[in-house]
Amino acid sequence: MPRLSTLQEVMIVNESGFAKRQHVDKKSETGLQNQFSKNESLKLACWNGELKNMMPEIFCMFTPDTQLFLWQMRECENVMTLEMSEEPTALDFYTSIDPYCFMEVQEYN
Repeated sequence: MPRLSTLQEVMIVNESGFAKRQHVDKKSETGLQNQFSKNESLKLACWNGELKNMMPEIFCMFTPDTQLFLWQMRECENVMTLEMSEEPTALDFYTSIDPYCFMEVQEYN
């Protein structure tokens, strides 16, 4: 029986309060944080594994032994979409929450 893989998508609006606040990356030195913009600081913190500390509520629906890794980050004009899963998984454009993905496959009347 094939193993099911979980794919978690998270969209962050660039102009939201969450995206604008200061994100401290625990893996880098505090002096380096000031040289990045708030958006770059957020991206760096996500890539360095701080997403679980910044948004623990998106991880509470999984079992404690489930490890989600950030595999892809798509930046658009107004949003940033994060794709996390246990292993690299193809994104299903029909069920994606990213409007730039599902609008490509939307059937018109």
